[in-house]
Amino acid sequence: MKSGKLVSITTATFNSAKTLGRTLQSVLDQDYDNIEYTVMDGGSSDGTVELARSFEKRFQDRGFIYRVISEPDKGMYDAINKAMNASSGLIIGNINSDDWYESSAISKVVNAYNEYGGFDLLYGDLMIHAPSRSFVKKAKPMGLYETSRHWNHPTTFLADKGASYRYRLDNLYADFDLVIRIRKDGGKVVVLNELLADFTFGGMSTEKSWEQVKKRIRYRNQVLKDNHCSLLAKAEGMAIDIAKYLIS
Repeated sequence: MKSGKLVSITTATFNSAKTLGRTLQSVLDQDYDNIEYTVMDGGSSDGTVELARSFEKRFQDRGFIYRVISEPDKGMYDAINKAMNASSGLIIGNINSDDWYESSAISKVVNAYNEYGGFDLLYGDLMIHAPSRSFVKKAKPMGLYETSRHWNHPTTFLADKGASYRYRLDNLYADFDLVIRIRKDGGKVVVLNELLADFTFGGMSTEKSWEQVKKRIRYRNQVLKDNHCSLLAKAEGMAIDIAKYLIS
């Protein structure tokens, strides 16, 4: 019989065959045993689903709950929402199909849950792999205003009241929006200064086109406006998106 809290992991995929194997393997390699993993695919045509299903026996041998679902969706956040709805763990994390977890990520999150008496939102340190170099982005508590500078999406885990939140479908920054909503609702936020995941530049949030940068600034400003955030948050958000463009 498994011990420890059930942790659910989700990954949304769409034509992700080139990178998904590394993501799947990182979940398989966890040093924590009580894991449920849902891969929610949007109808890929490049072998993504076949690749995901080829891992079924390996997950079964580890004793993990593993499911691969492929059906039309309304985009990445719709797929994540559907995967979360299919999940039954006390703690829920999402890892994108071109990112991956450190091997002790889940056990560190569960230990933090036990140490802090639960949380609604947790995030930790992130290794960023940019074209020119790799570096650790340290997680920090947010101060007087909401900023993504201190928060790392691939290291985000939800539990307790936070596990009931879902992502909006109309905005590229739906993940940041969810974090802001939990914070503004008085959720318990734990910042864990442990390396939990690895992120590669070049995905949807780091496209290099200047037109895409301007579009992301508009999306971020809409999230900040909808959540009644300050002008300081908007100014810093704009600087962050420009910085991503310059280093990607």
